[in-house]
Amino acid sequence: MTVLRPDGSETPEPVPEEPKRRFNTTWNTPELRRRVFIGAVVIWAVAITAVVAVRGGGDEQTPAVAAPAPSPSASDAPLTVAEVYQTLTPSVVLIQTTGHDSQDRLEAGTGTGVIANADGTILTANHVIDGAESIRLVYADGTRSTAEVASADPAQDIATLTPAQLPETLVPAVLGGGAAVGDDVVAIGNPLGLTFSTTSGVVSGLERDSGDIEGLIQFDAAVNPGNSGGPLINDRGQVIGIVIALANPSGAGTFIGIGFAVPIGAALGGGEGEGQSPPL
Repeated sequence: MTVLRPDGSETPEPVPEEPKRRFNTTWNTPELRRRVFIGAVVIWAVAITAVVAVRGGGDEQTPAVAAPAPSPSASDAPLTVAEVYQTLTPSVVLIQTTGHDSQDRLEAGTGTGVIANADGTILTANHVIDGAESIRLVYADGTRSTAEVASADPAQDIATLTPAQLPETLVPAVLGGGAAVGDDVVAIGNPLGLTFSTTSGVVSGLERDSGDIEGLIQFDAAVNPGNSGGPLINDRGQVIGIVIALANPSGAGTFIGIGFAVPIGAALGGGEGEGQSPPL
């Protein structure tokens, strides 16, 4: 058969057919498309699972958040003065008392106490509350409460108080620990009405006497009237004594570098007795 050509042009060379592309035929099959789709779904699912795991989205993988402990624990490593203050201040209370003197004049006094156990019992110096007609407490969080004397040991100048109301978060102090000469100590209290003040020093001596009280811890952290009944704390955050007195040779009643505290073991073992209150 003859092919008609316009304008009498020469017969063109036959155009070779393009080779068929194998991948078009193979790639475009329904079966392969199905497998590719399934693979993509699997990869997407694995990726989503990995992201969720990394972000902690799985219920079993998420650790529970520990709630704040209502009671501090003694530290294994030495604490700075600032850390001791932050740890123990929630356990310290301001004690305010009122009474009448021999001429029936109203008197007011200020002292310090420390929360001694989980029922809210306050440990303080006996002379802080001796003869008081009313006792009021102010906690570190601002909570106020009245209190009653639960026990008194004049021989050791130690007393315990039962508060009528507790703060929303009760933080008993850690009681215990021995003292050695040269140990770092911190005192927290309310000297001269300056509430929740802290001072630091060292243990200066042991087995000291002050008036009729023996076996006291001598220390040089500054204390003044209002510190009575407050805690003496070591660098592990433990209350090792209850502040009761200061050396007062001049009669001025101000700190001259020597304070005394009842060791915590003696303070906790106190009962009824007779004795003379130290001057602080």
